[in-house]
Amino acid sequence: MSRDLNAGRHIGRERVFGSILRQGSLLELRHGSPTRLSRNGSAATVALVLSGCGGPLSTLAPAGEAAQAIATLWWVMLAGSVVIFIGVVGAALVPLVRRRPGALPTRAMLIGGGLIFPAVVLMALLVAALLVGDRLSPRGEPGVLRVEAQARQWAWTFAYPDLPGRAATEGVLHVPVGRPFEVHVSSQDVIHSFWAPRLGGKIDAIPGQVNVIRLQADAPGVYRGQCAEYCGRSHAMMDFVVQAHSPADYAAWQAAEGPDQ
Repeated sequence: MSRDLNAGRHIGRERVFGSILRQGSLLELRHGSPTRLSRNGSAATVALVLSGCGGPLSTLAPAGEAAQAIATLWWVMLAGSVVIFIGVVGAALVPLVRRRPGALPTRAMLIGGGLIFPAVVLMALLVAALLVGDRLSPRGEPGVLRVEAQARQWAWTFAYPDLPGRAATEGVLHVPVGRPFEVHVSSQDVIHSFWAPRLGGKIDAIPGQVNVIRLQADAPGVYRGQCAEYCGRSHAMMDFVVQAHSPADYAAWQAAEGPDQ
């Protein structure tokens, strides 16, 4: 009887394992092999990541000198982070490859790989960031157009003190192509942030304070901007556009009448 019971258990296990294998085969036929699923998932992930590298608010599609400097700094930072990542992962994998006790100079690896190597790379990145930041700082040079951006929930008003008689515009900032301009940013109520990604960096709009950012557009066109600081329930709708004109079109716009031309 014991022998019959064991035989019955063996047959039961075979049936269970057979059922699992058949179900796995059906899943593979329906949805593809795990390798294929992994490959498809990786391709979808790469496509999703790359989709964020373009568009009207992409910092990686610069259209001005300041934006180009920021995009270059981004690539430099990415390269530096890749170098650090490879170095750290390589140092972690070395003990797995070389298993002999005492074969690794532990002190040298800790000091060289854990302190000196990342410190040198990070210092180089810091110097690059400071150099770019210095280039982007407003210097009050003659010939630079001054415009004023005043933020409020949830809109932007742009004034042109260098253009006497030119009325303020709502939601549209008019600038000439190929000429640097400084935006003097302030706020009427809460903290906002002025940001036109394809033209340069962003700067906060703070009540009772004026912050200045220097930008330039290299080609005629319309460049989208956005408030980059959460400011209330309609924050996502607080956008604006920068209209970059050719010299002839900019002169025609100056001569036009009306606040929202």
